Amino acid sequence: MIQQLITKIQKTKAPICVGLDPMLSYIPEHIVKKALSEYGETMKGAAEAIWQFNKEIVDHTYDLIPAVKPQIAMYEQFGVEGLIVYKRTVDYCQEKGLLVIGDVKRGDIGSTSAAYATAHLGHVQVGSQKLSGFDTEFATVNPYLGTDGVKPFVDVCNQDDKGIFVLVKTSNPSSGEFQDQLVNGKPVYELVAEKVMEWGAMSMDGEYSNVGAVVGATYPEMSRILRKLMPHTYFLVPGYGAQGGTAEDLKYCFNEDGLGAIVNSSRGIIAAYKKDTYAKFGPEHFAEASRQAVIDMVADINSVL
Repeated sequence: MIQQLITKIQKTKAPICVGLDPMLSYIPEHIVKKALSEYGETMKGAAEAIWQFNKEIVDHTYDLIPAVKPQIAMYEQFGVEGLIVYKRTVDYCQEKGLLVIGDVKRGDIGSTSAAYATAHLGHVQVGSQKLSGFDTEFATVNPYLGTDGVKPFVDVCNQDDKGIFVLVKTSNPSSGEFQDQLVNGKPVYELVAEKVMEWGAMSMDGEYSNVGAVVGATYPEMSRILRKLMPHTYFLVPGYGAQGGTAEDLKYCFNEDGLGAIVNSSRGIIAAYKKDTYAKFGPEHFAEASRQAVIDMVADINSVL
């Protein structure tokens, strides 16, 4: 699966993904009003507003990018109706030719992780039928439970030609409370990186593994270390833009071949119309603002590669 992502990145010349992480506060008022007038001030009304918002952004950006990354929590907050829209969004993006990275951060004991892997990446047996749940191409995985929690995902990667991104060094300010602590002289994030390489060797797809790593743009020196430790691991890089990561910070995430990383931007793209830079588009043309934000982000990142 990682080779499919690489091919799409090379075709679009855009090593980025759009984070479809909608909050109601990001959605222009005219879309919210229309949805609530149709379905009332209900979870279904909120979910409809999210769907219309997502669809517009995808319609205006799908030809520029290789992938999207919906964060499932933004949908779960609206209950079952939100999850229906999450699945609807996944399906629509795939119809448009995009790969979908389900940002679900799952990980548990073996049997539970196997169920999570089945739900998000694989297939479940129902009588004589093999059916898929959310069926994204990639999922993010929390490694805190060790190999028991990760190997079921690797198994599904091999069975169904899918991929995962394991949390290694995250972009949030408090990540160091655990990830930077020394164990036998090494920070925990380096120990996780070593395990990612071990798991990755079980699922190679050409030069790179289907087992990738989440490495935040906000810690460039650590990105440099991790890139050297994991030359055959693809990085999913959050933290660009709104969280403070710059293109200059990102360059350490890439290999000399210009590959090795895909950079995410969420509100910097989907809520671009709220920024002074794109204010000229206005709420009515929010998706056009998102398209311009994608074009600008691609140019920014490519300028340092």
